[in-house]
Amino acid sequence: MAKQLFGTDGIRGTAGEPPLDARTVKALGIALGSDLTRRGLGNAPVLIGMDTRESGPKIAAQVADGLRHSGVGVTFAGVVTTPGVAWLTRNGRFSAGVMISASHNPFEDNGIKVFSRSGYKLPDDEEHEVEEEIFRIRESTPVTSQHCELVQDFDVRPYVDFLLSTIGTTKLTGLKVVVDCGNGAASGLAPQLFREAGATVIPIGCRPNGRNINLDCGALHVEELRKAVLEYGADAGVAFDGDADRAILVASSGRIIDGDATMLIAARRLQADGHLAGNMVVSTVMSNLGLEKALGRIGISMLRTPVGDKYVLEEMLRRDAALGGEQSGHVIFREFATTGDGMLTALKVLETCCREHATLDQLAADLTVFPQLLINIRVKERRPLDQLPAVANEIRACETALNGLGRVLVRFSGTEPLARVMVEGPDLQQVESWAGRIAEAIRGELG
Repeated sequence: MAKQLFGTDGIRGTAGEPPLDARTVKALGIALGSDLTRRGLGNAPVLIGMDTRESGPKIAAQVADGLRHSGVGVTFAGVVTTPGVAWLTRNGRFSAGVMISASHNPFEDNGIKVFSRSGYKLPDDEEHEVEEEIFRIRESTPVTSQHCELVQDFDVRPYVDFLLSTIGTTKLTGLKVVVDCGNGAASGLAPQLFREAGATVIPIGCRPNGRNINLDCGALHVEELRKAVLEYGADAGVAFDGDADRAILVASSGRIIDGDATMLIAARRLQADGHLAGNMVVSTVMSNLGLEKALGRIGISMLRTPVGDKYVLEEMLRRDAALGGEQSGHVIFREFATTGDGMLTALKVLETCCREHATLDQLAADLTVFPQLLINIRVKERRPLDQLPAVANEIRACETALNGLGRVLVRFSGTEPLARVMVEGPDLQQVESWAGRIAEAIRGELG
């Protein structure tokens, strides 16, 4: 039976509404605690962290209430990044980690991500068991009317020290960097991190108020970052999303350095250092053809997975790959992390700039990006594409027109009620035309 609560990145929805209503969230805490106890891990506490959404403290307290109800202790890290929770869980004495975040979504949304004590997201079979337990206990779960917020009782400083250790003796001295934290989880960490790494830091998007997370800032809205980089004459800019598991950089020229460009820069550096196992990089179906060709020119193969850093990581583990990621800015350095980590990614890219005495523009110069257009269409339901004749006909016609020189990808989002249409090819006008035609067919069938 398919999972109903857990998507590709945990549980996500509108805060206060199913599946993030108080009863379900507390039931999740109980179910997780029971699962840990069954596995002999119930004696160690669960680490809980959150991003800056106004609903975060309440949801964190509800999860904690459920865990304690099942006899499992809780340690609260307060506002911290998703990869921070993963690393701290793996390297601390915790039975599991829970992150309260909806990543790049607007403040009204929230979510719950669960990490095993290994620092990896729960495997599908364990998620399924926890989900079935949630459904069993949800109807009988008492929800106390009095809300009591958690008090932070854990210092995340070891995580910052770990990040600094990944660049060794290399310092970012002389670099002027604009840091946009998207008013999210990195707001209190990233400016300090890059200053301690030696850079001159200009912070923006670092004043969260509970409702401005990802609002016209951060990794999904880099316009202000680009403007600041040009205005201040900065060497680079970096933007994080709400939970800072992804990073998008901006070069001094204003060029956007997305996840594809980042993977090219990182792969070349790892290859030169002899750390790119198998001369391979794992990416997704969304990565640009230009990346595949640029990697091929230096003898690196690129493997594609479905969209989602979870699937990238699974393939990396299966292939023993050192580097993987997504165009959206999730990049996984498996030597250091079990998940995408925006602050780690930015540090490693800027470290490469310093080691090679090169600018971001120079490091990404050999990446020729094929025109690519992504259109998101809000849908009322999800049906298999082969049950949508008009959509299937447009996709076939597009593939014929591209004649092997491009790609078309249509999929449903794993976290939002959206259909995503991506068309890529050598001619922008052709790409725009076909993407529009396919999107219109989807609106006609599912809109």
